[in-house]
Amino acid sequence: MTLPAHDRQTRVRRDRHVLRALAIAVALGVPAVLPAQIQTATTTAMLPQRPFYVGERLEYAVRLPSVGMKGRGAMWIDGPELVRGIDTWVLHFGFKARVGPVRVSDATQSWLDPRRMASLHFTKRERHPLSSQDEDVTLYPDEKRWSAADGEAGASLSDAPLDELSFIYFLRTAPLAQGAVYRFERHFDAARNPTVVRVVKREPLTTRAGTFATVLIEMRVKDPAHYRGEGVIRIHFSDDERRLPVRIESNIPQAGRAVMTLESLPAIAPPLLSVRPVA
Repeated sequence: MTLPAHDRQTRVRRDRHVLRALAIAVALGVPAVLPAQIQTATTTAMLPQRPFYVGERLEYAVRLPSVGMKGRGAMWIDGPELVRGIDTWVLHFGFKARVGPVRVSDATQSWLDPRRMASLHFTKRERHPLSSQDEDVTLYPDEKRWSAADGEAGASLSDAPLDELSFIYFLRTAPLAQGAVYRFERHFDAARNPTVVRVVKREPLTTRAGTFATVLIEMRVKDPAHYRGEGVIRIHFSDDERRLPVRIESNIPQAGRAVMTLESLPAIAPPLLSVRPVA
């Protein structure tokens, strides 16, 4: 794989600093300890290319047309954070909407190993007018199993399992060929596989963040708690290297269809974190 020119220049400068530090350490007869910023750059450089990065934040307007609710939402990434000795990126999703005294909210987190695109931990807190749900699930990819805080446990079909939030980020790395249908057995709960993703069409979409060329996908998921069997989530991704989720549509129990529309663009990724998608 050939690195872009600015990446090659950055790597050359970094390697020179590393060699200089090692040479000085050897000359002085002291242990060679790399500066923290060099360690961080080295760790980052070893990551596979991803179209998202720590620090990315996406802001959304939220509408639930059938009940007249409006609100705000966001998706963002922070970290790294160690989980069982593995550096993870912490994915966040959250929104709040209301009409009068009636409110709905969702706060979801996923601890993702960005090297193998596998989730190691997942939490979710939902509040709806007539129901609420809390999940706290630990995933063990190498053992192909998972266990929840409420005592439930089960098997996974993949050694790179995903939860519902990390699945969206995983799709940002997928090729999404025109007219293609993909079947993934990556959900951490074996009983909720497969997830079927269909590439519906490519079309322009205008939001407060701008006008985007987008690719619309339709994701069919098995989720008895939400959809009484199978549910459909529709996502417009920007049809470029960043694959930003420009619009997300799904159903919420007792509240109907929810539409999240991108309102502001995130900052450009740092040079060491490529934004090109990986198949």
